[in-house]
Amino acid sequence: MKINIAESAQEWFENEVGLEKGNGVRFSGKVYGKTEVHEGFSVGMEVAQPADILAETTVNGVIYFIDKHDEWFFSGYDLQVSFDKERDEPIYHFNEQ
Repeated sequence: MKINIAESAQEWFENEVGLEKGNGVRFSGKVYGKTEVHEGFSVGMEVAQPADILAETTVNGVIYFIDKHDEWFFSGYDLQVSFDKERDEPIYHFNEQ
């Protein structure tokens, strides 16, 4: 499983969330919403320090990761995080492995 963060999404996280080197962003499955591959669930994110990591990538010193407890949500997919300029928010894509 891989996590890819587009430069525009990384800039949004740094500017809007106020991330700095050493911070972590955890992606998780949350109830309500919809993704390309899940009905009734969407991607949640929170600023957190990594623990029990399933997948991770580091960009500009910020660790973007998925916790092992969320394997059920991301299993079989790579996560691509891009950015929607019109909505001014990240977009999450699931690419089958």
